[in-house]
Amino acid sequence: MPKKLVIKVTAGPESAERCSQAFTVAAVAVASGVEVSLWLTGESSWFALPGRAAEFELPHAAPLPDLLDSVLAGGRVTLCTQCAARREITEKDVLEGVRIAGAQVFVQEAMTDGTQALVY
Repeated sequence: MPKKLVIKVTAGPESAERCSQAFTVAAVAVASGVEVSLWLTGESSWFALPGRAAEFELPHAAPLPDLLDSVLAGGRVTLCTQCAARREITEKDVLEGVRIAGAQVFVQEAMTDGTQALVY
């Protein structure tokens, strides 16, 4: 049975290392053939918008736009419904391939047999 990895990233530039770790793990998992679902919540919500990942900087880390592109190409990226609403982000604002969904969908994904959930 194939394993699935659900990753929720809650941090943005204010906690750059934690944020970068989440995106790095997600991209490496995709490259390894793991089914990945990356959830953007809290301050990471802004990375669902075009150009925002390019503003992120962390020395000695892979560029965030490259990591995000990898996950979008081989996995799924979801922006939290409430987080989007608090930031006035709508579906027309987000990068192609990013969906907006809520806690019920997150719980469904995380509770699926063969799934490992990580929160950063």
